[in-house]
Amino acid sequence: MLVQTDHDIAPAPAPQPAVAVVGQPSRVAALPQHLPHGWRMRMAGGLDAVHPGELVVLSGATVHDVRLARAVLPPDTRVIALIDDWAPAELVSGVLTAGADVCVRGGHPGVLAGHLVACRRRQLADRWSNVHLTEA
Repeated sequence: MLVQTDHDIAPAPAPQPAVAVVGQPSRVAALPQHLPHGWRMRMAGGLDAVHPGELVVLSGATVHDVRLARAVLPPDTRVIALIDDWAPAELVSGVLTAGADVCVRGGHPGVLAGHLVACRRRQLADRWSNVHLTEA
């Protein structure tokens, strides 16, 4: 028989996937039209305004921005670095090394939306990886 304890219960996912954008709003202006039905996007005034469970897009991300996000946000927060199309490879490598889950070069908002959907799927899958059932 499997017994589940209170600390083994996975937290419930947010009722609606939410995207908090920190940084340049012009880069994500068309994003809401490309997100799946039921998703919401909001501009967050800073990292301190990010809510648990939200996907965080750092619009115009730098290596410093990603390091700071990783230092102040919960470890299970998905951080998406949105950078310029023409950004050098060193920036891509830098934001990923600093802890971004994904680095997306600017461009079509549908590409960013696709990465957000993939991050949400990983977020939901990971919540179950910490659930431990023990035999009694």
